[in-house]
Amino acid sequence: MPMPLEYRQASADFDAFMKDLVATSMIQTSHQAYTMLQAVLQVFRHRLTVGQAIAFANVLPPVLRAIFVSDWDTEAPVKPFADRDTLMKEVRALRHDHNLSTDTAIEDVTSTIRRHVDPEALERVLNTLPVEARRFWFMGQA
Repeated sequence: MPMPLEYRQASADFDAFMKDLVATSMIQTSHQAYTMLQAVLQVFRHRLTVGQAIAFANVLPPVLRAIFVSDWDTEAPVKPFADRDTLMKEVRALRHDHNLSTDTAIEDVTSTIRRHVDPEALERVLNTLPVEARRFWFMGQA
């Protein structure tokens, strides 16, 4: 089997994603955007079972998938979904001395990711998750 294109293109696709996230969030650097991205993905992941998280990870491009599963304590208890302010507090807690996440970090990251994944695959996996997980991916939308 030949190498899948998604792996051959992974770096270029991730660079395009990060440029989009920087533009969407109006953060100044990709380093700042990366911390925000990692924080939002971890906040979401903390609220999924291992099986749910793996199913979700499978719709992400390779580099985002790797970020989503990196530094994961799979034995940690699943956290309940919470209100937006609580979730944002958790986003800002990752490397808090260097975290310049926007006030709309969750919306910035999720909307950017939605532009870089197969929308039908994302929809299918979100429909298998708790309703709160779907709300997380469409926060700030009508």
